[in-house]
Amino acid sequence: MHAVLRRLLRAPAPPWLHGEVARRMAERLAIIKLKPALLLDWWGHLGASAELLAQAYPQARRIAVEPTAAAFDRSVAALPAHDVVSTRDDLHPGAQLIWANMMLHLVPDPPRLIERWQRLLAVDGFVMFSCLGPGTLRELRALYEGLGWPAPTPDFIDMHDLGDMLVHAGFADPVMDQETLTLRWGSAEAVLAELRLLGGNAAPDRMQGLRTPRWRERLLHGLESLKGADGKIGLSFELAYGHAFKAAPRLKVDEETVLSLEEMRTMLRSDRAARRGP
Repeated sequence: MHAVLRRLLRAPAPPWLHGEVARRMAERLAIIKLKPALLLDWWGHLGASAELLAQAYPQARRIAVEPTAAAFDRSVAALPAHDVVSTRDDLHPGAQLIWANMMLHLVPDPPRLIERWQRLLAVDGFVMFSCLGPGTLRELRALYEGLGWPAPTPDFIDMHDLGDMLVHAGFADPVMDQETLTLRWGSAEAVLAELRLLGGNAAPDRMQGLRTPRWRERLLHGLESLKGADGKIGLSFELAYGHAFKAAPRLKVDEETVLSLEEMRTMLRSDRAARRGP
């Protein structure tokens, strides 16, 4: 993950694809009635979502949560008014929205992070995220396999497994969706240049060390062989989207149950809201 982050953070701006996915994800906010007062923008700089979130929730306080010191510095440099930048370790529960655009596929332990999101949200708050799915770069994976090379991508998580992670972490009503974008280039060189901008080879078992000119020629020849009838090289990017809510804690029926005063207040508020109905 860190090598990909370093490559992404060296670029003058987040990848254009991250911005496009953020735009598509922001369109889904229309179905959510809750208007958060506090939101956490996870990996805010590379998520390229600050402007979209400001448009959707102009009154909300946004905290950009960054994974590295370099990302923290980049986020501070581009900080919009009223926003805050934080590290992963300097957060407290109470957010109404956790927004995570195009970062979950780079996390070494997604279930653990999703569980942390659940703890950081207020009751009735929600998480909304996007990430790459297993259909991403399937054409390139097939090419590498045919050449006898290690896979050029990690094993991206299927959206149904992500939904199971949300349920296991305690989220309610998870909704998962996916779409596939096919990007096209006129040459193999253009493909490689674009993939470098998107972070390059993120596979954990990627080849170590520098490749030879002969290896590069084989790769370029293989990419050229993927050209379709239109003379373009097409590669697929599967995008997974998900959102889920943090429900009020349920009372576990035992012979003796101990609740904090705050837990009791939360349950009473939730019960009153349920009786009032929509």
